[in-house]
Amino acid sequence: MTMLVAWIVFPLVLCVLALGCGLLMETVAGFELTTGLLLPVGLAVMIVVASLATMTAATATLATPAVVVCAVAGLGLTAPWRGRRPNAWLVVAALGVFAVYAAPIVLSGQATFSGYITLDDTATWLALIDRALEHGRSLDGLQASTYEATLDSYVRKSGYPIGSFLPLGVGSKLVGTDTAWLFQPYIAWVAAILASSLYALVRGLVESPRLRAVVAFVAAQSALLYGYAMWSGIKEVTSAMLIVVVASLLPAVVKAPREPAWRLARRVSPLAVTIAAALAALSVGGIAWLLPALALAVAAAARLDARAALAKAIALTVPVVVLSLPALVIAGAFIRQETGTSSLTSAAEIGNLFHRLSWLQFLGVWPAGEFRGRPEDIEPTYVLLVVVALAAAAGLWWAWRRRGWSLLLYTATAGIGAFLLILKGSPWVDGKALATASPAALVAAMTACGAAFERGRRVEATVVAGLIAGGVLWSNALAYRNVWLAPTSQLAELETIGHLYAGQGPTLMTEYNSYGARHFLRRLDPEAASELRRRVIPLLNGQPLEPGESADLDRFQLGAILVYKTIVLRRSPTESRPPAPYELVRRGRAYDVWQRPDTYPRVLQHLPLGDLYDPAAVPRCSDVLRLARGAGPAGRLAAAARRPVVLVAPGRASLPTGWQRGNGDAVVSPRRAGTIDVDVAVPSSGRYSFWVGGSFRDRLRLSVDGRLVADERHRLNNAGMYTPLRSADLTRGTHQIKLRYGGPDLHPGSGGFQFDLGPLVLAAETDDVPVTFVPAADARSLCGKRLDWIEAFAAQSQ
Repeated sequence: MTMLVAWIVFPLVLCVLALGCGLLMETVAGFELTTGLLLPVGLAVMIVVASLATMTAATATLATPAVVVCAVAGLGLTAPWRGRRPNAWLVVAALGVFAVYAAPIVLSGQATFSGYITLDDTATWLALIDRALEHGRSLDGLQASTYEATLDSYVRKSGYPIGSFLPLGVGSKLVGTDTAWLFQPYIAWVAAILASSLYALVRGLVESPRLRAVVAFVAAQSALLYGYAMWSGIKEVTSAMLIVVVASLLPAVVKAPREPAWRLARRVSPLAVTIAAALAALSVGGIAWLLPALALAVAAAARLDARAALAKAIALTVPVVVLSLPALVIAGAFIRQETGTSSLTSAAEIGNLFHRLSWLQFLGVWPAGEFRGRPEDIEPTYVLLVVVALAAAAGLWWAWRRRGWSLLLYTATAGIGAFLLILKGSPWVDGKALATASPAALVAAMTACGAAFERGRRVEATVVAGLIAGGVLWSNALAYRNVWLAPTSQLAELETIGHLYAGQGPTLMTEYNSYGARHFLRRLDPEAASELRRRVIPLLNGQPLEPGESADLDRFQLGAILVYKTIVLRRSPTESRPPAPYELVRRGRAYDVWQRPDTYPRVLQHLPLGDLYDPAAVPRCSDVLRLARGAGPAGRLAAAARRPVVLVAPGRASLPTGWQRGNGDAVVSPRRAGTIDVDVAVPSSGRYSFWVGGSFRDRLRLSVDGRLVADERHRLNNAGMYTPLRSADLTRGTHQIKLRYGGPDLHPGSGGFQFDLGPLVLAAETDDVPVTFVPAADARSLCGKRLDWIEAFAAQSQ
């Protein structure tokens, strides 16, 4: 059902909203928008209306109703009397682009999103959307938490622009589905809207609707933009679309005759809204893209009629300033934050890139699989890039001859804007600029092919267009094979926990999972040990956990843990039980929820036991007696008994060709398909659950004594985490375990970077880890037992 809502209902809702808002804009402007611009301008209206509503906490909840009212008004004022029919080839192009951007997620069979682990920005975008649609940019009422600290950093301190996220939030409210599952459908939908705007851009240069659809289909999926879309690039796709719309609308305003002020104000209103939407999406960063286009337009208008140009400039500036108030209000904070941290200008700021991206990626073809890297087949890549460059030059020459000012203006804007940002920007900003501008070369190149085909050069045009389209599809097919998909079932558990235990914080997560701390558990006031936070959660050595790391609960100081009423703990066969005051209130496949009462006996000391691969050990009796003395005659000791886990080190088996051992044989690196067999001694009969450490992309099958137990694929984890497989009843004795790892296939992500895998752990299944209390005087009864930990309790309560 979630897949149905995310990929069919949600896009249709967005189409209706954008259509209605676009029709309303036509009514205001007094003329019909060029075919292909109706939905893009409607999306710009949605961004502006939602941005204005979320300026204040008092009006934030009106954002969704306001967008709906605009859409209903537009539909009511114009339909069905207009009798406008949808352009079939435009629809085909848009649906084709939507399908290409949707393929990695839809073909996975899960309602998920891409870019997991590679970049955690999506978690931040979800947090911003959550807050904006309910409270605007206000942080009032938030308790100290990772969620609150994240919002404080992006909203209050940096004035981060949120315009590109708001239509996603509006649509989420209307369909009643969490934004996480709609994130990728929204990016795919905006990419389809980009195709629609490109279709309009080449009007007059390529006459055939079918050929224009081909131009738009290819140009809208430039390799770098597609790569960023698979990497949470919601702003890049939205900005690319808005720049095309600005370039499409500007020439008509420049060429418009002198008109009365009121009529001129109506005429420029679609352009004013689109510019305001670009500023809402990019804040002051949008100036780099808008300034070249506006400067060229003013110069052209002044040559035609200087007085009319001044009137048009005034008519455009006033509504832009009014509609851009949300962006102007936050501009100061955004500039101070970005210049203060040098993230915009420092040559050392590469973010999650490997290095500064190549400017050649501007040309839209880059068959590397991972856009941060270099293509393996570099010679064919150079050939394709030369073809694109020459065809693009021919397309611009054709546009000049045919007075195709929109295409010329767009390519100039994209090229100059990217150049300005690259000239002074950091590598991180450069990459975003190149991605945003990358459809420009492709649309010019494909326009040349379309025009040549119409003028009788069909063979040559078909060959060149085939090379360009083939290069683009080759690039994106490799990106499809390398996509990093989020684990749906795991995150869906966090979503459920966030609803069930809302208001029962503060909450601790010891696992690094930005999506839990910044989004799904936001109503539990969550703090993650290695995330942004307000409280220090020190390890036993007094140091905080390094960013991005996870740690066993026993590695943290007890006092720092007991601050939290709720603990959301990632399940693992090697994870320690929380301290004795906590009780298990919910067990899931991936997460357990533990809570403590408001009052509980004071814990004096906590003695952790076990190691990296085993949560329990037999304590030294001297340590037990020391704890008893600390508890005093009236005190008690608490102990958590644990059954031993069975550790299977796959590196000890005979490895297939190409596989490598690592970390003392506990892990292997499966670089290709293969199978390993290992005999495992099970100490006692019972039901055992199987867990595998690390991550895997391709199909992983686990068999025990020839019987298939688990069949999984594409399970990504942060470092130190385990994936639960399945359970099986095992008798005491030796069993043969077979791990079969499949190679790359047609499934999304299967051809990407391969991870270390292991160890394999068998753990006896229990409903809970029981806690035993004994008087301090009977402390010796704990000597010689296998325990997770021992705690000393005082007699009084706190």
